[in-house]
Amino acid sequence: MVAVPDITLNNGVTIPQLGFGVYQVPPKETAAAVRTALDIGYRHIDTAEMYRNEAEVGRAIHESGIDPAEIFVTSKLNNGFHAYDAALSAFEDTMTRLGLPRLDLFLIHWPLPTVSDYTETWRALEKLYQDGRVRAIGVSNFQIAHLRKLHAETEIPPAVNQIELHPYLTQEPLRAFDEEHGIATEAWSPIAQGAVLSDPTVIEMASRYDRTAAQVVLRWHIQLGNIVFPKSVTPARVKENFEIFDFELTDADVSLISGLNKDARTGPDPDTFDYLAT
Repeated sequence: MVAVPDITLNNGVTIPQLGFGVYQVPPKETAAAVRTALDIGYRHIDTAEMYRNEAEVGRAIHESGIDPAEIFVTSKLNNGFHAYDAALSAFEDTMTRLGLPRLDLFLIHWPLPTVSDYTETWRALEKLYQDGRVRAIGVSNFQIAHLRKLHAETEIPPAVNQIELHPYLTQEPLRAFDEEHGIATEAWSPIAQGAVLSDPTVIEMASRYDRTAAQVVLRWHIQLGNIVFPKSVTPARVKENFEIFDFELTDADVSLISGLNKDARTGPDPDTFDYLAT
């Protein structure tokens, strides 16, 4: 089985650098997709309350026959539960659905700076961490200003910042801030919902390395140090996405891909997004 590199978080917890994401995977397809990923060798699963498939992720883990302690599981707090007590209660619901004794990583899904005080939310996550309910806590879609506010007003620094990140949105200033402050960067939408796969630079590189365009882009993420979790329900593609550790891009090619940046988002702007999902 391929040895996926680990990233060591700022509290000493290790996380596999490649994982399997279940965003937009329908609940009825989630358990089978996760079992396929685990069979292939993935040991890092990323879900969220908002995805409404936590229970199916938990079922797949328990049906896999693999010790749950060997699988790194992330979930995220839904947007409608930012109040302190609501966040604690929502976490308990997540754990019931997953059926796990402890979660590896719990994130605030969106900062919602226009509608809530995410520092209050973060204090709830700090309590979960201090109580041993979760091994690490972090944030998702936080910009530099949001992170500065957490640093100034709370005690425990985030272990992770999960952000939209791909060759058309390289987020270099935010990634540099994360690195400077010991925060690991995770990439969602790592291939820009497929948009970068038809880019001439990526296509040429895929031909030269005798790899698929997706493998080239995922390898770029790995070499930048990003934690990445592509999503697919197609078994062949799930396997293909895992086969990125037996080749390496040159530094020049990494720079060429980074040079494709357009600051182009496929998702919402974290500074204005205020969708209160429940």
